[in-house]
Amino acid sequence: MAVLTQQQQDSFWRDGYLMVDAAVTEDQLHRMREVFGQWVEESRSHSSDYGDTLDGRHRFDLEPGHTAAQPALRRVQSPEEVSGVYADVMRNARTVDMVTDLIGSSIRFHHGKVNSKLPGAATKVKFHQDFTFQPMTNDDMITALLFVDDVTLDNGPLEVVPGSHTGPLHSLWHNGVFTGAVKDEVVRQCQASIISCTGAAGSVCLMHASLLHGSAANVSDKPRTLYISTYYAEDAIELSPNALPSTLTHELVRGEVSGRVRCKAYTMALPEVPKDTSFFAQQAEAG
Repeated sequence: MAVLTQQQQDSFWRDGYLMVDAAVTEDQLHRMREVFGQWVEESRSHSSDYGDTLDGRHRFDLEPGHTAAQPALRRVQSPEEVSGVYADVMRNARTVDMVTDLIGSSIRFHHGKVNSKLPGAATKVKFHQDFTFQPMTNDDMITALLFVDDVTLDNGPLEVVPGSHTGPLHSLWHNGVFTGAVKDEVVRQCQASIISCTGAAGSVCLMHASLLHGSAANVSDKPRTLYISTYYAEDAIELSPNALPSTLTHELVRGEVSGRVRCKAYTMALPEVPKDTSFFAQQAEAG
């Protein structure tokens, strides 16, 4: 039985994103907050990125300016590997069934992360499309951005360009440098269309992988934490190295293995896998 109504599904395919309230249980939300709070406390004893992931990069990404007194843990790579709470949400939350309503009954897990903007965090995310970071043979790929905190206009909400998933794939390479962001000109052209996605903790924004999006800095005294998990149709295959590989990458979370591959025609430049902890450094280095 479908979790999303036909109207919601139509809205997603028209706009490239969909906001849904109460996407997880109160218990799931409470436990995610509790675990992330423990990670923040742990980060106070570190002055630089730390922890290890499958490809040798750090798991815990600290924003420049992080201190014990004012921690700025901005990302946890592959939290599902080190937390049963996040692994359970990745596999069993209502968000997973919402994704199957949109791209079919058989889906795999691509990658997960926690992105957080603690009070005073300066990190902005420049506009980009996820698909140009992670090309597949087809673009039936959805990211579920789960609000662990209330998201307001002041604490760095996700910003999206409705309908941009049906347009061109914009290059993230400029003058031979992989910037992790589209050209400023592209953002200026769609400035009037940008929408901020706000909502209560426990809400989710389901986002097509080709949707243009970014986010502003947190200028409030409230945290803005998202658990972000990406899923893709079982009959898609990666065309470049996964930028966030984990032991759970490609896990079949719903449905059955088809033994088939489905392809869509498109052209794009291959991405550059981050050498630092996360793509935040790629965007920062590009200026």
